[in-house]
Amino acid sequence: MKIAIIYKSNTGNTKIIAEEIGKNLGNKVTYIGEPKEKIKADVYFVGSWTDKGDCVKEISEFLKKLNNKKIAYFSTCGFGGSEEYYEKLFKRVRININETNEMLGYFICQGKMPMSVRQRYVDLIKEHPEDKNLEVSIKNFDEALKHPNETDLKNLNNWVNRIVEKINKYI
Repeated sequence: MKIAIIYKSNTGNTKIIAEEIGKNLGNKVTYIGEPKEKIKADVYFVGSWTDKGDCVKEISEFLKKLNNKKIAYFSTCGFGGSEEYYEKLFKRVRININETNEMLGYFICQGKMPMSVRQRYVDLIKEHPEDKNLEVSIKNFDEALKHPNETDLKNLNNWVNRIVEKINKYI
């Protein structure tokens, strides 16, 4: 069975996840990298950083082109600690995957954001000191700097192992 890992990474978080998946799958991986034409595989691990609550355009376009494939989706996002939020993010991505494909599962974890985001929060606090949500945003930003961490990677590898179990049922 041929496996491809396709991803887009902005700050390196999604690349870390993609490379960890590649290490886990070893020689089963025939391609790892950014989306391009004519990637041939039976199973696609497809990943993106989160851009305004969705995957990036290159990934959504790649997903829309897949037919009759098995797909596992992975992502990183700045906000962490909420499975409900991760589920909402995946539902937005899921609309890009047509019904001929089999969705094997998804994995999302928190990841660091560019420092410009923190600076934007700091500037907004100066303009709106009464807005307590901005303080929460800065705390979340600071926590995101620690991710993906060892726990995230352990959870990722457990997820990949569950996906491999599903794949092995087809062999």
